[in-house]
Amino acid sequence: MGKRVRNTIQIPLVEKLLSYIYVLVGAGIVAVSFNVLLLPNEIASGGVSGISTILHGLFGWEPAYVQWSLNIPLFIAGVIFLGYQYGIKTLIGTLFVPFVVFLTKDLEPWTLNPMLAALFGGIGIGLGIGIVFRGNASTGGTDLAAQIISKYTGISLGKSVALIDGLIVISASIVFDIEKGLFALIGLYLTSKTIDLVQIGWSRSKMVLIITNEEEKVKRAILDQIDRGLTKLKAYGGYTDQERNTIMVVVDQSEFTGLKQVVRNIDPNAFVIVVDASEVLGQGFKTIHR
Repeated sequence: MGKRVRNTIQIPLVEKLLSYIYVLVGAGIVAVSFNVLLLPNEIASGGVSGISTILHGLFGWEPAYVQWSLNIPLFIAGVIFLGYQYGIKTLIGTLFVPFVVFLTKDLEPWTLNPMLAALFGGIGIGLGIGIVFRGNASTGGTDLAAQIISKYTGISLGKSVALIDGLIVISASIVFDIEKGLFALIGLYLTSKTIDLVQIGWSRSKMVLIITNEEEKVKRAILDQIDRGLTKLKAYGGYTDQERNTIMVVVDQSEFTGLKQVVRNIDPNAFVIVVDASEVLGQGFKTIHR
C-alpha cells in the first residue's frame, strides 16, 4: 500500500517538473533563435521580440531590456484586465526569454542571409513557443495585449493578434526596408505552422461521414476489414424529412484509401463526406495525457 501511495504522488510531481522544463527549454530556444537569426538580420516577425528588433535598429537599445520593460507591464495588465491564470509558469516564460536573450547576446549570427534567417528563425521561434505551450504556459508579450483588445473592443482574438503583428511588420518595413518586412511575414507564417506541428504532431487522420442505403453491410465491412470502430448518428433528410443513420468513422490517412474502396464496392451511390482531423485522442489513436 505504501508503495502505491508513493507512486500516485510521484507521477504528478514528475509531470509538474516536466512542464517547468518545457517552459525553460522552449523559452531558451525562442531567445537563442532571436539572437542568432532574427536580430542580426533585422527581421521583426511580430511580438515583443519584433518590437525590440525595431527599437534596436532605431536607437541601439538592448533587446533584452526592451523585452523586460514590455513583458512585465503586459503580464501585470493581463492579470488586472483578464484575470490571467497561466500563473507562475507564464511569469517564468515572460522573464526567462529576455534573460536568455541577454546571456546569449554575444553569440555569432548563424547566417547573414535574411531568407535563411527568416526561414529558420521562424521555425526556431515556433518550436520554442510550441514547447512552452506543451508546458501549459505562455511567453506572454503581445498575445496578452491582443487578448485585452479582444475583450474590450469585440474584435476577435485572431484579428487582434494579426493587427498587432501586422503593425509591427509594417513598422519594420518603414524602419528597415520593404524586403525586411516581407522576410518578417515569412518568419511569422513559419512560426505559426511550427507551433501547430509541435502541438499536434505529424499525424493526420480523416473523419468520414457515410450516408448509405447499405448501412449494415458498410458497418460490418468497416469493423471487419478496416478494423475500426464507428458511431451511428441520427440524421434527417432535408427534402424527404425521413430519419436515417449516418455512419461516422475516424481512420488514419493510410487507411483512408481502403475505406473508400470498401464503401464504393458495397454502395457506389453512397454519399461520403471527408474531413481532416488534425488530432484524434483515444483508443486506437493518441493516448490522452494529463
